[in-house]
Amino acid sequence: MADSDDLFSQNADVGAVARRVAARTAAARRPKEDDPSAAYNAANIEVLEGLEPVRRRPGMYIGGTDENALHHLFAEVIDNSMDEAVAGHGSWIDVEMFADGSVAVTDNGRGMPVDRHPKYPDKSALEVILTVLHSGGKFTGDNYNTSGGLNGVGVSVVNALSDDLEIEVARGKRLYRQRYSRGVPQTKLEELGEVHNRRGTRVRFHPDPQIFGEHARLKPERILAASRSKAYLFSGVEIRWRCDPALAAEAKVPETAVFHFPGGLRDYLAGELTGTDIVTGNIFGGRTPGTGHGTVEWAVAWIADDGFTRSYCNTIPTREGGTHEAGLRAALLRGLKTHAARVNNKRAAVITTDDVTAACAVLLSVFIREPEFVGQTKDRLASTDAARIVENAVRDPFDHWLANSPADAAKLLDWVADRAEERLRRKQEREVNRKTAVRKLRLPGKLADCSQNAAGGSELFIVEGDSAGGSAKQARDRASQAVLPLRGKILNVANAGREKTASNQQLADLIQALGVGTRANFRVDDLRYDKIVVMTDADVDGAHIASLLITFFFQEMPELIRTGHLYLAVPPLYRLTHGATTVYARDDAHRVELMATVFKGKTKVEVGRFKGLGEMLPAQLRDTTMDRKRRTLLKVSIGEAEETAKTVERLMGNKPEERFAFIQERAEFAHDLDI
Repeated sequence: MADSDDLFSQNADVGAVARRVAARTAAARRPKEDDPSAAYNAANIEVLEGLEPVRRRPGMYIGGTDENALHHLFAEVIDNSMDEAVAGHGSWIDVEMFADGSVAVTDNGRGMPVDRHPKYPDKSALEVILTVLHSGGKFTGDNYNTSGGLNGVGVSVVNALSDDLEIEVARGKRLYRQRYSRGVPQTKLEELGEVHNRRGTRVRFHPDPQIFGEHARLKPERILAASRSKAYLFSGVEIRWRCDPALAAEAKVPETAVFHFPGGLRDYLAGELTGTDIVTGNIFGGRTPGTGHGTVEWAVAWIADDGFTRSYCNTIPTREGGTHEAGLRAALLRGLKTHAARVNNKRAAVITTDDVTAACAVLLSVFIREPEFVGQTKDRLASTDAARIVENAVRDPFDHWLANSPADAAKLLDWVADRAEERLRRKQEREVNRKTAVRKLRLPGKLADCSQNAAGGSELFIVEGDSAGGSAKQARDRASQAVLPLRGKILNVANAGREKTASNQQLADLIQALGVGTRANFRVDDLRYDKIVVMTDADVDGAHIASLLITFFFQEMPELIRTGHLYLAVPPLYRLTHGATTVYARDDAHRVELMATVFKGKTKVEVGRFKGLGEMLPAQLRDTTMDRKRRTLLKVSIGEAEETAKTVERLMGNKPEERFAFIQERAEFAHDLDI
């Protein structure tokens, strides 16, 4: 207690103690010059208001700014009209495309409310709906039993991302109109007068080129297909299509059309499968009556060709499936196994869900209250109740269908059992083949296979060159990771003939390593690895090699991509070191970010640039690119197949003028070129 600086020395009075405590507290709170938090304070915190978050981060609301996101705007608008029809307030929807690239959706529903909003007395309810996120009439079940839009962001997002939007509302025998640009009202809500033969809402919008690019256009063929799909999802609605003659001629779509499917999904699937052999001869379809638990409609056909599944929830396409699809698959598997036990068919003991559904053509539509989706774009249904609702709805009708058609049931059961036995036979062959893979695949100096027998959990890394292959072989997990080095750039199959592609030794080695055929001979069940990982250098040449490989897989093995087996590794380009701290940067932008965050205020940061994967030490390659716990993988997927094919042909085909045009169209986005 003798220290004169001790706050609690015997000679210190209370006032002195208080003053010293205050001084030390202030000193502790005062930012030091080398404190990285000193420059990060309240002034750096942005508050985005109104629709500004949508324009700043459109990916959070529509999944990006690509073509799929662009067409998602139309889906948001027509979903509102479909909700009115499904709720029983409308019977038709008009969809019209104009020469300037805008599209209008008109319905005969109740019309959006136009009276003053109690929370915003200076605005109409219509303006609130269009300019305030999370506003709408679908948060409770009072206005809609089922609906596609539940977050109250759909039409307001369309408004934010359109450079011109005009909305008309016919309600209470009065017509109202208001115009917007980029989410900002350009006019007040105008009352245009009395109307006697009209009700409902009309929304015409033009996507903003500042968001989607100067050359982005809504495509008539995609809008037409989306409109048609809505019609067969709800038999009580008629959708009428009109398109500008010049646009229609260019896109090869009709100028006018009317879609109405009283028979629903069964009729639509029958039309889709015209000319296709159906195993059972008849389509299994049905619809449950609307109840408080939800409504389910389905149509299923077993076909000799590859199957497909198209599912919907409250008319929203769920492209990535979800719990409702799981419920349907469970009902089909259990129903078939129950029937097999009833007729004492012991072959059904080994069948799985994939055996039953892999070659199915399936259309499934559910209407449920307050569905839960993964993301705002609603590509996957996550509602746990949906699986139970669908399984309960389909199980008994499937049992009756099998019991009432014994010949079809026996044919289906034998067909599924044959597939199951073929699957087991091929699995056994793969396990034997893996034990002698090097000898059988004739790749003694190239393929470094993994030791495990099963394909599940195994990975094949495709690398460029023997140098990178050597590092990868030392860095890998030998039990489950295989490595196949390639010599430089492979053949561009997009501009090579079938004969040249078939005679290419590198591609032949790759096909043999995978254990599958190509095109019509491809069988995903023969795939020897669970993940195929393209691992190239983090530079322009590496990106080109990755593009050539993706082109090969898309043209020769598209099903490998569709089933989610193809990935891209993300190796680092830089290593940044300061003292004991070492981090890796993917690219130049990431390096700048790390310098401004991890190494902010630090001097003499050592920056090393990797010339290629072969230059990396095996431990570095393992830690950054191959270790499952720390690596980053990009999953390769296919969007709209037709559009993807056109893009691949344009960029990788044998017409250089198409590539030149593509570069010119996007020249404004290029910067920091190393030429």
